Amino acid sequence: MSLSLQLQHVVRPGYTIDLFVPNAQEVQNNYFRQKQVQAQVPFPHWTKLWPAALAMGDFIYKHPELVQNKNVLELAAGLGLPSFMAARYAKTVCCSDYLEEAVATMAKSARHLQLPHVTCQVLDWNQLPDDLTADVLLLSDINYDPDQFDQLYQVMQRFLQQGTVILLTTPQRLMAKPFIEKLLPFCRQQYEMSIYYIQEHTPISLLVLEEQHP
Repeated sequence: MSLSLQLQHVVRPGYTIDLFVPNAQEVQNNYFRQKQVQAQVPFPHWTKLWPAALAMGDFIYKHPELVQNKNVLELAAGLGLPSFMAARYAKTVCCSDYLEEAVATMAKSARHLQLPHVTCQVLDWNQLPDDLTADVLLLSDINYDPDQFDQLYQVMQRFLQQGTVILLTTPQRLMAKPFIEKLLPFCRQQYEMSIYYIQEHTPISLLVLEEQHP
């Protein structure tokens, strides 16, 4: 599936950013066509800009010191907005997703934004390279599939044990509550945000997580 991309000018409080975004009508049409062939086909969530990504971008804009001169990694980045905001301050940024088309789209945005210290890479959190490290890990709206929660927790544990600071943004989903509660022992700070996007307010939680030392 190859989708037409449109340059979207995203206006946020205090900053703006340009992103390439797949044509929403095309995405919808393709999805319905695929569903007729395979009923269980998942919706391509990466093709949309989500409130949790905007919350992460807003937070980085207000707290640049968290990523200043750091090596930053984003997993399941989708369109990559948090990575591109971090790139304004970070030393290096690796923006990744497990889908090649998502990575090709974010790479086009990175070129447009002229961010030479951003690499865009195919990475699957189920099979991460052993030598993968980061000072800061960005995770935006990744806890939506309960079948993935155990694996995701293990991945986060691995980074926390390496001394990585994790920024996690999530909508307040009831089914994700046990997963979030499991992370609270690592929570250094927690913020509640209301993100206004496409004429709708969405409550988003942001957690700053790191290994707690006695």
